[in-house]
Amino acid sequence: MSGRDKTKERGKIREFDFAKHTPQNQKGRLIRLKRICMAMVLMICIVMNVGTVSASGGETRGFAWYCKNNTTHTQPELPSEFSFIHESDAYYLNPNVSDDDKVIYLTFDAGYENGNIEKILDAMKSRGVTGAFFILGNIIERNTDLVKRMKDEGHLVCNHTFSHKDMTRVTSADVFGTELEKLEKYYKEMTGNELDKFYRPPKGCFTESNLKNAKALGYKTIFWSYAYADWDNDKQMPAEKAYEKVMSHTHNGEIILLHPTSATNAEIIGQLIDEWKKQGYRFGSLYELGVDKGS
Repeated sequence: MSGRDKTKERGKIREFDFAKHTPQNQKGRLIRLKRICMAMVLMICIVMNVGTVSASGGETRGFAWYCKNNTTHTQPELPSEFSFIHESDAYYLNPNVSDDDKVIYLTFDAGYENGNIEKILDAMKSRGVTGAFFILGNIIERNTDLVKRMKDEGHLVCNHTFSHKDMTRVTSADVFGTELEKLEKYYKEMTGNELDKFYRPPKGCFTESNLKNAKALGYKTIFWSYAYADWDNDKQMPAEKAYEKVMSHTHNGEIILLHPTSATNAEIIGQLIDEWKKQGYRFGSLYELGVDKGS
């Protein structure tokens, strides 16, 4: 090909390339590029939501517990994304209740004492009522006599982990087990008693793998069907408002979570118990969960 012919050929290529970059064709390319990017983002979201699988076979996607509360005094429905919890002996209420057996399960997450846990224990003792206390290593170390009192007065003393770490970051069954077993051993060493085999994830954060690992260790995982913002000691709800809030959400089979360090809870717990009794409620044991009354 002569030099003149090559020049013509290069001119054709330049002309052809220029034609491809008309505004109309550029728009088409941008649309295709946008679709490719959207598909990539979708794939990333799917991978993040699916999570990874741990050595124990459970899924490690992190969840934060919640349920949709109502003021109709009916049991809140289980959110669909948590449908797997029943496979691992996890409960947020007792579904096996009847109108002629109204029951509430009082549960408390106790990491330390500030004077209010003792007040709550006093109110419960004077009314002949027991509940379940989910404890940490800190309260065993600093308030051993108080923890002994819980068991002595008929309360369940349960596992809230030793150090209140984010258990969604724990993907190893061995590491998970160590966190629970460390509390068991320390409780036994300091009190001479055995922990009741109920586990509550710190801050309600969990993975499917966590629940399976807890079950393998002989635990039932206990969430809740009602709780309110009572954990911040510097932002306590007025007693009257908190009382009305709790009572308006009361329902049969309820597992209520209260923080016993709350000054408001220490003030209203006696009034709550008295009103629940008037309404015909009894105060059940977590050992009832998963028991079929018809069997």
